[in-house]
Amino acid sequence: MCWRLPVNDVLAAVSYPLTEPVRQALLGLPESAWRRAIDQDGKPRDGAWVTELTDTVNLPDWPEGTRLICRRERPHPGAQLSFSDLDGHRFQCFITDQTDPDLAQLEALHRQHAVVEDRVKTLKATGASYLPFHSFQANAVWFELALIAHDTMIWTQLLTLEGEHRISEPKRLRYRILHVAGHITGHARRHTLHLPADWPWADAILHGFERLQALPAPG
Repeated sequence: MCWRLPVNDVLAAVSYPLTEPVRQALLGLPESAWRRAIDQDGKPRDGAWVTELTDTVNLPDWPEGTRLICRRERPHPGAQLSFSDLDGHRFQCFITDQTDPDLAQLEALHRQHAVVEDRVKTLKATGASYLPFHSFQANAVWFELALIAHDTMIWTQLLTLEGEHRISEPKRLRYRILHVAGHITGHARRHTLHLPADWPWADAILHGFERLQALPAPG
């Protein structure tokens, strides 16, 4: 048996593409239409604003009560804008059926959900994108190992790395940090890690080890 639920019963918040009608609506908005965005702790998010486009963009394929909300944000240093970005800002839109008039709070909740989706994508990139065995038990072990690798990598980023490496995708992190050629030597009961002097991200690795050593010992 297949249960079919009305869209209104399952819709919470999903991303919406920056279509041409959305772009035109954004271009026509006065500055007063934007409100400050907030972080998860409720504090103002620096360089970010939110607005609602429900009354300016036609949403014929969505049920009544659907709202279209957009966030604009100044890109972090070094980030490149795409052709769909406007006026030096990055824009992200989503639709929701939530009736809360606090746009900043709705956008913060949606962004929190986006973090979950990003973690799922990272998990797939650490081995969970496919199951290589015919045996269910073997695939279960594979998946557990992928979860361990994912958790280890995420906590390594959060506790030891800084800047862009703190949020890098697994592919970039493997190339820059994890797969660099090194040599360990021992002398007088001390071990020394030798890294290539010309490796562009050697400092990031060394600072990561320093932050790791500074962590308090587990109780």
